[in-house]
Amino acid sequence: QVQLVESGGGLVQPGGSLRLSCAASRSIFRINTVGWYRQAPGKQRELVATITGAGGTNSADSVKGRFAISRDIAENTVNLQMNNLKPEDTAVYYCYMRTLTHLDYWGQGTQVTVSS
Repeated sequence: QVQLVESGGGLVQPGGSLRLSCAASRSIFRINTVGWYRQAPGKQRELVATITGAGGTNSADSVKGRFAISRDIAENTVNLQMNNLKPEDTAVYYCYMRTLTHLDYWGQGTQVTVSS
């Protein structure tokens, strides 16, 4: 069983920044993928940004140029730096991991609210 614990959410004004962190209970190196998804009220959960075990990254077009995913293998953490936040970024952000055997794990989520 893998535990993923998110932190760093909160309320921010449009144009502001937040940094989300996800602490994993196991190594994030020998895995398939780790990253972030989000779910806004009344909408389906969607990919934000992911990073593979080999270090390749993928992100949604809506966040390209504003969000950046990174990882600290020694600390087993994956971070999401979010800049120039917009009201449409408001959502619950979930940390996600897929293992090499294709088992999926989710964190409990952290709320991000962008509002003036």
